[in-house]
Amino acid sequence: MITVRELLAERLKSALDAAGFSDITPEVTPTADARFGDYQANAAMILAKQRRMNPRQVAAEIIQHLAVDDISAAPEIAGAGFINFRLLPQFLADRAQEIVKDDRLGVSDSRQPRRIVVDFSSPNVAKPMHVGHIRSTIIGDTLVRIARFLGHEVIADNHIGDWGTQFGKVIYGWKHFLNREELAANPIGTLVGLYRKVNAAEENDEALKKTVREELVKLQQGDAENFAIWQETVKLSWAEFEKIYGLLDIHFDAVLGESAYNDALAPLCERLEKDGIAEVSEGALCIFFRDIPELAEKPAIVRKADGGFLYATTDLATIEYRVKHWNPDAIWYVVGAPQALHFQQIFLAAQRMGVSAELKHIAFGSILGEDRKIMRTRAGESVGLDDVLNEAIERATAVVAEKNPDLPAEDRAAIARTIGLGAVKYTELSQHRMTDYVFSWEKMLSFQGNTAPYLQNAYVRIRSIFRKLEAPFDPASATISVNEDAERALAIKLGQFAEILPLVLEDFRPNLLANYLYELAITFHGFYEACPVLKSEEPVRSSRLALCDLTARILRHGLGLMGIQCPERM
Repeated sequence: MITVRELLAERLKSALDAAGFSDITPEVTPTADARFGDYQANAAMILAKQRRMNPRQVAAEIIQHLAVDDISAAPEIAGAGFINFRLLPQFLADRAQEIVKDDRLGVSDSRQPRRIVVDFSSPNVAKPMHVGHIRSTIIGDTLVRIARFLGHEVIADNHIGDWGTQFGKVIYGWKHFLNREELAANPIGTLVGLYRKVNAAEENDEALKKTVREELVKLQQGDAENFAIWQETVKLSWAEFEKIYGLLDIHFDAVLGESAYNDALAPLCERLEKDGIAEVSEGALCIFFRDIPELAEKPAIVRKADGGFLYATTDLATIEYRVKHWNPDAIWYVVGAPQALHFQQIFLAAQRMGVSAELKHIAFGSILGEDRKIMRTRAGESVGLDDVLNEAIERATAVVAEKNPDLPAEDRAAIARTIGLGAVKYTELSQHRMTDYVFSWEKMLSFQGNTAPYLQNAYVRIRSIFRKLEAPFDPASATISVNEDAERALAIKLGQFAEILPLVLEDFRPNLLANYLYELAITFHGFYEACPVLKSEEPVRSSRLALCDLTARILRHGLGLMGIQCPERM
């Protein structure tokens, strides 16, 4: 279904062509202030600047050729030359009627569907997932959900850190200090304990350091005992990760860690050197970017002087694998902002290797504690992600018990889980991804303001309307009318769901969807206060019920695209 923005842009383009301004592709956007209309275009201002003309005069010429009388009242010229559109009530009613009957809520598949690999979450084996994993995991999952809904083929790949120097310490600790009962009771905690114990012991013991390094070399060379320990470590770690992913309802199509590419690293380096992409410098194999000023002194090292490989090597091998096996149009990396230089280097190197897929680093900021520093425990350690999620559910349980003490325990637990997990996800997704934000329990679990509980409660309030009906209601059978200002505002906002989703992927900003849903809930509450629903006479009653139902469906689906469920009662 074509959106209102697209429809107005098409009509505007035809008018521009007819007026002799065919060298511009117009953009139409919602107005910031409803007093000046519903949508606006700044094409006249752009053209006037290019041609040194009066923008209001250009706008007047465009309007002479603009045929929108079936969509809008007569377009108006505002300010320095904006062309403003005020949608007709009947157009809005017909539009809402179409969306009510559409399973996709007015959202069309992308006109250019792509195959996209999304690399996100990526925890490290033998270490717990911590609060820092919230951003990559939740942003990545939301982008996957939205891209799939828009018709793209998506491969969600969890590139776990399952290979590296830490395994020498873990393996040595496993052989000398492992307590099997502790491992069974707390796998990740035990593995972390082994690592820390060996790490502390080798600080002043050069002989032990050498032995630990030898354990790592034996693993890298395929020693059967060390490989078996490594396999069990990976298996135990993934089992713990899966518990968290299960709680968050997050799924992956592939889980290919660093180890999957280990055998490809040496041949890759040989080819890079042979093809002149990399060169030896001070014993290390490096890829230089001398033609780029800011990178001229910052080469990507793919093989150290001692023959060891680095993240850059593994990431280039990973790109080669993905291109060969999945032939993607794009590969998106949802990884923190501190890795910006690394990905800039890797993407440039991949282009020199002949990779044509679009490579994007979807960066994000940090989660802060109330002291506005990186969120940590009192002991200075990263806060465990499982601790955060469990505390969210516990706090939500207390809130639900206070608001509805008569709920059966089973229902209370289910609702609290939905609210608690939704609160954590929405707090993340409602931020601009590059913003550092303070993690506040009080704010995220509030039923007021731009929070998940507020939106979930809005959905529940709407569904409660339908529980009061004496007979089932079929929204598709209603004839929608838009006469009151509040009805008009709601109909406009409902139609914008289809406009927002593609914008999310343009700059990878899930906060656009979150903000839209919040505005929709506010607009609905204004409608509900101004326009009686159940007490209205027919056919207005059915029309308003249909608008209520459509609002609930969009709230539910929009939150669902963010991995957030809606309870039927709260």
